[in-house]
Amino acid sequence: MAYSDFTLKDIKTRFEIEIGEEQALFADTSVNVVPDFLNELLKNWVPLAHAIGTEKARSEFIIAPILATIKQIQTQRISLFSGVSLNVEPEQGLNGVCDFILSLSSEQLALTAPLVMLVEAKNENINAGIPQCMAEMIAARLFNERENTMISTIYGCVTTGTVWKFLDYRDKTVRVDKDDYYIREVDKLLGIFSLIMTESSINQT
Repeated sequence: MAYSDFTLKDIKTRFEIEIGEEQALFADTSVNVVPDFLNELLKNWVPLAHAIGTEKARSEFIIAPILATIKQIQTQRISLFSGVSLNVEPEQGLNGVCDFILSLSSEQLALTAPLVMLVEAKNENINAGIPQCMAEMIAARLFNERENTMISTIYGCVTTGTVWKFLDYRDKTVRVDKDDYYIREVDKLLGIFSLIMTESSINQT
């Protein structure tokens, strides 16, 4: 078993997690100014990704540039990982390769302090990616606890590149944002990621 094999039932029963689906987690979040280079890039590359029509194209031409921009905005405060293994408890299924991880650490050579687990939705099905994202968030929490890195809230995101769905995990409860966000509001996406990074840095113990 691996992250992608989990169901919502597995998450609730195996890890005694409660799931909330009724809150708008980031509705009041301020937007960020979008750098000119990202606007220009997305203007040209979003149509290209859609024309190619594969998950790899959406990852390379939409998702990765947005996450790389977040890293640039946050300067030295975070690190970004793509396609790395996070094997925490293989016997519990908490193992496998993660699509993207944003870490609350400037260290780029090795993963420390995973904060945001981002899953590329398969077949453009956001809901199907949610259990995988939850499993990765649980693994991130365990990883941090074992490293004595106290991050109170772990975040998740499932995206097709065009649609973005956020989650958070704290105190045995995973909340799934009732709102979706879209590539046309990339200023809001940047605002959400910036808020997560800023608040997590302040609250890190």
